[in-house]
This record gives sequence, structure tokens and C-alpha cells, in this order.
Amino acid sequence: MQTEVLRAFQRLAHQQAGISLKDSKSALVAARIARRMRELGLNDASQYLGYIESDKDGTEMVHFLDSITTNFTNFFREPDHFDVLAEEAREFARAGGRRMRVWCAAASTGEEPYSLAMTLAETFKNTAADYRVLATDLSSRVLRFAANGAYEASRLAQVPKAFRSRYFQAATVGDSGEATYRVGPEIRDRVVFGRLNLAFPPFPLRGEFDVIFCRNVMIYFDAPVRARLIAEMERLLRPGGLLVVAHSETLGRTRGGFTPLRSSVYRKAAS
Repeated sequence: MQTEVLRAFQRLAHQQAGISLKDSKSALVAARIARRMRELGLNDASQYLGYIESDKDGTEMVHFLDSITTNFTNFFREPDHFDVLAEEAREFARAGGRRMRVWCAAASTGEEPYSLAMTLAETFKNTAADYRVLATDLSSRVLRFAANGAYEASRLAQVPKAFRSRYFQAATVGDSGEATYRVGPEIRDRVVFGRLNLAFPPFPLRGEFDVIFCRNVMIYFDAPVRARLIAEMERLLRPGGLLVVAHSETLGRTRGGFTPLRSSVYRKAAS
């Protein structure tokens, strides 16, 4: 890919989604764009760039952003964070809380929000607690997959056996010959999926959240975009609410009204 064309794609990614595509990732970016070009029957990257820019309704821009975003995830990734959520939910219940709202800001293919919902289901078992998980992502493609909630057996490796039997249902055998399991309605009904671009606050979200998981996404943003996102999450969290980022991330100097509780876990000031 010619350097000036790569630069144009880098500008588009930053302008449209706040994503900083580093030069060190140019080969990966080119390969992902080439995959989308093959789907469209295009052979030249500059031709694809013009195709995006001429698409007035923005449909191809969504496909472009889908193609360059990384969607690696798994169930109960960084498992200590789910222990933190369980403890927060127990404290919430002990304090008389009845309505808990959790936002998973980078839902990817759904493993994280379903892990959150399963954790809350276990913690609030035999109580009247009303809990919901809002799961958002930039990629409409992964959101469709997540909403369906069907996973090959190998992707459930990190799910505790008790959870697998309790919260999943055998579905079909896929083309690979591997058994597929679907998240059961008890959990699926607790999760709402929606597309959201984290680079452009304020977000059209209602009410306050008790906990926000925003993991493995800020590493793709530059400092100004990260600062805006952190400020918006602070706005959307209730006083005393919890913010969880990935172990590889930190709020740094832009943490605003957040106090670190431990590595990658922050609490918003109570007032």
C-alpha cells in the first residue's frame, strides 16, 4: 500500500473513531483492508479509499471500521475483575440496593458482557435484585454475533463447569464439526446490545451506571480521545461507582475524580 494512501486510512480511522493506527501496524492494517476489498471486488487501495469517501450514507465507513478493529476476547478474561464485580454486587445488596446497572463499553463478540451477567446472576441468586448489562461496541458485525449468543465449545474453555451447565444450552454442530452452545435466556435477557462510538462523547445513554467495564480499548486512542472518554465515564457513573479498565491500561494523569483501589480498578468520588 502506498504511503500516502495508508496515511489517508489512518486519518479516516482517527477522525471517525478516535483510533490511532500506528505505522508499526501498517502491514496488519493493509491485510485487513485487503480482505474487505476482496469482498467488494476491488484491487486497488486508493480505489477503495474513494469508494468509502463516495458512500454518502456511511455504510461502507462502518464496514471499514469493522475491518480495522481488533475483537479478541474470551469469557472471564482477566478473571480477578469478575471477583471485584461480585464483591461490589454483594456490598450493593447488603446496603439495600435493588437495581444495578453495568455498562460494558467494548463488548466485542459478547463474551465479556455475558460473563458480567453470569457473575451478577450468581451473586444475586435468590434475591429480588434487578440487574442489567448494557453492552456497546463500535463494530456492528461483532454486535450481531454477540446478540445471537452462540459459541463453539472451545470458546467456553474459561467458563466454570457449573456456569456452563446452568447458563448455556446445546445448540447445533457447526461446519467445523464442533458442538455449539448458546447463552440461555436467563442471561441473554439481562444484556442489551447497541452500537456506540467511544470517540465522540457525550453519549446518548440514560441514567447512571453502578459499574463500568472499559477494558482493552483505550490503548487504541491517543491522549485527547482517552481524556474525553474518561471524563464521560465519570459523568455517567453514579457517585461511588466503580470503573474497571484492563491490566495493561491506566487512567494516568487524566483520572479526574477517580481514586485507584488497586491496579486497573477505580472508584468515583462519593460526592
